[in-house]
Amino acid sequence: MNNRRNEQVSAYIAAAPESIRPILTRVRQILLEAVPDAVEDIRYGMPTLRLNGNLVHYAVNKAHLGYYPSPEGIAAFQTELQGYATSKGAVQFPYDKPIPYDLIARIAVLRASIQRSPKKK
Repeated sequence: MNNRRNEQVSAYIAAAPESIRPILTRVRQILLEAVPDAVEDIRYGMPTLRLNGNLVHYAVNKAHLGYYPSPEGIAAFQTELQGYATSKGAVQFPYDKPIPYDLIARIAVLRASIQRSPKKK
């Protein structure tokens, strides 16, 4: 089952514009290294890491990499995300600027710690 999911993510990356594939490949790699117990999947048509539910999503857009770490992921890194377009649960990393891979990984690690903690009732 997990192999099929990995193949779906690989197919998503392969279908991206050639100039974007190295970015997606690197994002995939750093996310899997940052949260090795997460499972890859395609959710909402995007590569997704899951850990006790959806952890983060990322997606190709025309001019930017969309990164969707939920509202907690955005709120916790507001200062470092200044200069990027953000919304409640998403951030846009323009392709014409260096992609902050370290920040992407740190946001995923924070989200994983939230996902691993017991749910509040």
